[in-house]
Amino acid sequence: MGNKHSSPVVPPQSREQRIGVNTNHDHSAPVSRINLRYHKSQASLLRSISSHDTLSCRKPSAPPHNYHTDVTHLSPTLTTYTPLTPSISRQDAEARAYSAFLKSFPEYQSTWILDTLRRTDFARLDRTGETYVDYMGGAQHPESLVRVHSAFLTETVMGNTHSVSNSSKLSSRYADEARDAVLSFFRAPPGYTVVFTANATAALKLVGEAYPFKSNNGYILGADSHNSVHGIREYASRRGAEVHYIPSTSTGGFVLSTAKDILSQHRPQNASSLFALTGLSNITNAKNPLSIIEFASSLGYHTLLDAAALAPSSVISLSETPVDAMVVSFYKMFGYPTGVGALIVKESFLEILERPWFAGGTVDVVQVPGSIFTRTSVLHEQFEDGTINFMMLPAVTNGLRFLSAYLPFLPLRLSCLTHYLVTSLSRLRHDSTGTLVVKILSKLPSRRLKSVGEQGDSGSTISLIFLSPSGEMIPNSFIEYVAVSRNISLRTGCMCNPGGAASLLGIQDQMERVYLGVTLKDFERVVGRELGVVRISLGLGSNFQDVWKIVMLASSLADSRTRQALWDTWTNVPIGQAM
Repeated sequence: MGNKHSSPVVPPQSREQRIGVNTNHDHSAPVSRINLRYHKSQASLLRSISSHDTLSCRKPSAPPHNYHTDVTHLSPTLTTYTPLTPSISRQDAEARAYSAFLKSFPEYQSTWILDTLRRTDFARLDRTGETYVDYMGGAQHPESLVRVHSAFLTETVMGNTHSVSNSSKLSSRYADEARDAVLSFFRAPPGYTVVFTANATAALKLVGEAYPFKSNNGYILGADSHNSVHGIREYASRRGAEVHYIPSTSTGGFVLSTAKDILSQHRPQNASSLFALTGLSNITNAKNPLSIIEFASSLGYHTLLDAAALAPSSVISLSETPVDAMVVSFYKMFGYPTGVGALIVKESFLEILERPWFAGGTVDVVQVPGSIFTRTSVLHEQFEDGTINFMMLPAVTNGLRFLSAYLPFLPLRLSCLTHYLVTSLSRLRHDSTGTLVVKILSKLPSRRLKSVGEQGDSGSTISLIFLSPSGEMIPNSFIEYVAVSRNISLRTGCMCNPGGAASLLGIQDQMERVYLGVTLKDFERVVGRELGVVRISLGLGSNFQDVWKIVMLASSLADSRTRQALWDTWTNVPIGQAM
């Protein structure tokens, strides 16, 4: 139950019984592909970008803090954007649905600035015809961020930060600017620093391998967590520390009182213990209360927040929630650059960590041959192994400023789209039996946001399974095939979150019977079906047309003839070809 796609585990003959079709017909239909060719219209667009959506690039002679001199497009003004209205070429059904949507969700109009963003920075989605609903896997990059960074690199000479040349000094200044931007974005008070890593997983590994686990302390975490959080238990166990799980509810997350009881029961005595909290589950959509961090700290725990899924659409203030350490991946927040994450951490917490090794960039003196070495005096540098991704850090600074301008509008927009999608999918029924087409498993928001600036109590991820007319689960691999054929990018599987997936699918008992060396296919044979869910996750570039296309995909599977034709085509395609 890792990050693999769902894999078929039953022969086609038995799968027909699950989906409710027969195999006596021989239909065929081509699977369309995403068109990634460069069009002349794109070049024209780049030449004609208006000032309101273009970031200007600093001149080489300008000081680093002037890199982002023109951010006029980042200042939302109600008079500078217009609503996205259905074009004449759209089908009447979609136009009517959009009009009805606006009547049901009038607050959506407050987020029309994001429709302007869709037309400018995410125009490629409409040019290619791709419906992207996998923002939990990775955000789409704004085109203006890529353009300005490309221009910046073309005009700037940068060098390895481990030197004193002019180019190296410039890189170091941009790295410092990026650290300041990260601390500012997350409203960190004095005493925090930033360690740049490859991603959130690398940041978690830094903490796990260096935390002083011992036989008299422990590691507490939620079952509904990413594998990178679970992986820290290996470091804890090998050093003799106890590992304790907070159980997940059937829709993910945990019951606050239960979590407090477990933390209290295993509270540190003579040595500190580590409590890891998942801010937002990447599969169950459960947003855990950050208030438990203060509770755990009061008991003597060190606290670690996995904010990889939370940060892209939620406001996080380290002044209000002073966690000891927090991890993020910037590509999940604003799409570009990939390969850069961060550990935002209290300097006091870094000082108690015990690194198991040293590397280039982390030391001042190394005795060779011998065993003596002296770590660098700069605290964050002691944890940045080798050379940081210095050429991409200016893009991180720019990306944070970009996201800051649009983040206030995002929760309201996603609330409207998520509520519409959940309601629409829940109403679908099979034409032959009148039974449900989909079953939504993930946590649903308890309330609908009404104004810009509000924060939701859950995310904008919907995890579900598709059902046959008889109520059996339709293989996720078939759903992914249908999605690919319609140019829809979604995700199936367990999303590297086995605990959350087990809770949603109700297979905790089978999870307890897992044996050493078991494979995913072995596990699926025990369960008797493909494991995992279909995940639809919305983000900064999402609009009504995206969720409408998801509803249309699900509607097509409610129709017996359409479903039959798709099934016949799929069974004639070699397994894996459509993925």
